[in-house]
Amino acid sequence: MMSQLTRKATVGTALLLAVAAMTACTTVGVSSTRYLGVPQFAPTDPNTVEILRHEPRRNVIRLGEVFLEPSGHPSVAMMEQALRVEAAKLGANAAVLVYDKFKRVGTVVQGPWWSRSAYPVYGRRIVAVAIRYQEPGAEPRHRF
Repeated sequence: MMSQLTRKATVGTALLLAVAAMTACTTVGVSSTRYLGVPQFAPTDPNTVEILRHEPRRNVIRLGEVFLEPSGHPSVAMMEQALRVEAAKLGANAAVLVYDKFKRVGTVVQGPWWSRSAYPVYGRRIVAVAIRYQEPGAEPRHRF
């Protein structure tokens, strides 16, 4: 008969492994592209980067685009943090979401050569424009 301490340790280990297995399959692929001819700014603090769902009313400088490709089932907070970190690398104060859709990214073919089946594979793609607010009174550079 197992002691109560051993049983608790076994249950705790099983729970830890289950959580690790669920989070190991969740990733957020992130990359960015800086626009040509745009001044480069020092990286900003990711915690100060805003995520906007519509165009800002202030004058801004468009710095580049940030691309997210989530895999598995990442939380919204995980995706937003990845977006903030990548936009901060470009020197952005905010990121404006411009595209968030599922699209076909490939095809899986199964079965022997004489009886194949093809199934589409869909993935999510999120695109945001990294922007930097201009100082009040500055000459407008870019407007959405």
